Parts: sequence; structure tokens; C-alpha cells
Amino acid sequence: MSELTLGALYGAVTLVVMFSGMPIAFALGIVAASFMYFFMPASSLDTVTQNVYEEMASITLLSIPLFILKGAAIGKSPAGKDLYSAIHTWLHKVPGGLGIANVVACALFAAMAGSSPATCSAIGSAGIPEMRKRGYSPGFAAGIIAAGGTLGILLPPSITMILYAVAAEQSLGRLFLAGVGPGVLLVVLFAGYAVYRARKEYRLALIAYEQSGTESAYLEKEHFTLAQKVEMLPRVLPFVILLIGVMVALYGGFATPSETAGLGALLAMALIAVVYGVWRPKDLRPILTSTIKESTMLLLIIGMSLLYSYVMSYLHISQSAAQWVVDMHLSKWILLAVILAMVIVFGFFLPPVSIILMTAPIILPPLKAAGFDLIWFGIVMTVVMEMGLIHPPVGLNIFVIKNIAPDIPLKDVIWGVMPFVSLMFLAVLLLCLFPGIAVGLPNTIMGVK
Repeated sequence: MSELTLGALYGAVTLVVMFSGMPIAFALGIVAASFMYFFMPASSLDTVTQNVYEEMASITLLSIPLFILKGAAIGKSPAGKDLYSAIHTWLHKVPGGLGIANVVACALFAAMAGSSPATCSAIGSAGIPEMRKRGYSPGFAAGIIAAGGTLGILLPPSITMILYAVAAEQSLGRLFLAGVGPGVLLVVLFAGYAVYRARKEYRLALIAYEQSGTESAYLEKEHFTLAQKVEMLPRVLPFVILLIGVMVALYGGFATPSETAGLGALLAMALIAVVYGVWRPKDLRPILTSTIKESTMLLLIIGMSLLYSYVMSYLHISQSAAQWVVDMHLSKWILLAVILAMVIVFGFFLPPVSIILMTAPIILPPLKAAGFDLIWFGIVMTVVMEMGLIHPPVGLNIFVIKNIAPDIPLKDVIWGVMPFVSLMFLAVLLLCLFPGIAVGLPNTIMGVK
């Protein structure tokens, strides 16, 4: 069987097994083990556990469960609600200030938690009811939280970036720094749209009031005294200090990424104990249970994805696919467009973790040969995968929002996120035109590679 035929069969069997509804980790593991049985030496099955262990024996991967613990500690406490409330108190006079408050709260929470679903859940559980209570349309309220939650995989510390750093053999510190500029760019774009949409909804509410006398909560004005604003700061400052402390430890050279993750987890646990009194076993049980469940699920997917990639490499499927792409002699930017289109399609069905580990062996060699900076591409790929998180049919954040706001029709949630998909596409274009948005900060701080 030719390598092309074998590769097509490998991909087809993978899709069939995944569409059967089987969990991703088991689907990848079964496909990999089956092809090892039929197309590799009989002794290869005896080395499955050894291969998985060797692939996962990375000190960088150790940071994943620690960052998850840090995110769970913050997400399971009232920190998200307090963070959102404080920002809203300070931004309420800005047009669309409530929408901007949600975006900024998502960004700050994402930078502390490193998880998109956790960000959506923590900020959305407080933000969506407050926006709807003040007259914002359900679709817009759901859309801005779902989109803001995607920042969890772009702003450091990002679990997705940790995996990309491992797969692409790139500096994790440099990759984390490269996510800051694009993260700020998306925050600005989302906030700008929030102002535009808020003005539009305000005009519609005003017209409805003038025509029918129906008064909307949108037209009501809120007032907060300076004392109320200052009163909100003490509960937020400790977590801002946590964020700054972790970044200083990592980029100041005081700790490795894994040590930084451990430091962040311990500090987060200490802060929720001091600020919210979360220290009793019954309080800690949900945090530790959530951490174990998410870490186990994620590491199992990672292990099976790495085994899947190993089989692909052993059978020369990835090398042949990469060579086939190179032999097409596409121009540099057409090559990038084709690869990103493929990532977008995968994003309709697969989570970012699986996309990175399954596609890296195929797409990275041609991109490197074409002269693309793999740090820059990692950021672009992350933004594209963010689209997948809020794009049907599988967009994870859509279903997180549906879970915390079950009364909002799924159709409204989907239409609410589509403008943000367009804004992410605009961000990708800006990153292609101005790569310094991503690589400027790491080059300035860590020097040009």
C-alpha cells in the first residue's frame, strides 16, 4: 500500500471513529493501536506504554496540571464575580461599558486561569445576567462572553501554547510573550465592537420608547460613588498581584515554566483561603476534584495524540504529507492560507489540544521551509483555533454559555458570536501584515532569535 493511500486510510478511519461519538482520547488511541497491529511489526504493540511515557516525559507538560489547579482555585471561588463587578463599577459611564467590562474581566481572568471554558463559566455566570438585566440583547450578552473566553488560550499562561511549544520545539517563554500583543489587539477589537453594538441597541431602545412608551432597562442610568469604586479594589488587587508575580517569576528568570505554574497554584490557593475563607476540606474538594478530572482528561488526550503522531511518523504518513505540500510549490502566503483553512475546518470538530498534536508533524516542516517564524505562526494558529471555540458545529464555548444561560436559544448564541469570528479573522490579517504585533515583545525582551 502506498504511503498516500495509507495516509488517506488513516485519516478516514480517524474521522469515522471520532464521528461515532467516542471520546477523543480513546478514538485516537484505538486508531493508533489498530494501525500498529496491521501495518507495523508485531512487537510494536508491546511498546505502546513505553512510547506514550517517553513522549509525555517532558518537564514542560508538568506545568499543565499545575496551571489547571491555579485556574480551578480562581474559577471555583467568587473571584470571577468580584473581578467583573469591580471593572463594571469603574467603566459604567463609558458607552457599552458593561460589554467592555466583560471583555476586560475575561482577559484578566484568562491571564490568571489559562483556560477558555473556565473563563467563560466564571465571568459569564455573573456577566450575562447583569447584561440582560440592564437591557442588553441575549445574543450580544452571550456572544461577548463566549468570545472573551477564547482569550484563555492566547493570553499567558496558556495550556494550548504549552502544547504548541512542545510540539514545535519552541521556547515557551518567548511564545507566552508573543501572545500578549495579539491578546491586547483582540481585547481592543472586542471592546470597540461592544461600544458600537451598545450605541446601536441604545438607539433602538430610545426609538421604541419614543414610539410606544416602552421603557427599557437600557435607558436607566447607574451611579457609583468614589467610595463604592474604591471599596471594590481590595478584592481584586490580590489577584492582579498574583498575575504580576507569576509573570515576573517566569520572565525575570527566577523560575522555569513548571516552577512558575507550581508557584501560581500555591499562591492562588493561599489567596482564596485568605480573601474568601476557602480552606476547609469541603471547600477544597470541588477545586481538587475539578483539577484531577480536567488534568486526567487533558493528559490522556495528549498521550493518545502523541501516540497517534508517532504512528503517523513511523508509517511515513506525516513526512509524505509534508513533502506533498512542499512539492505543490505553493507561494508562501497561499501555503499559509491553505494550512489555516485546514485548521479552521478541524476546529469545527476538534479541540485545540488535538489539532496541535495531530497536525504539527505535517504542517510545521513546510512552514519552516517557507521561512515562517514558528513563534509567529503559533500565535496565528492560536487565534484561528479561537474561532473554532466559538464556531458551530462543535464550538466548545458556545455550549459552555448554553449551560450557564440555558434560557438563551442556541440560535441567538450562535448569531451573537459570529461578529467576533469576523473580528478574529481581521486580527489574523493584521498579524500577517504586521508580524511585530506578535514577535515584537519577545524580540525586545529576549532578543532576536
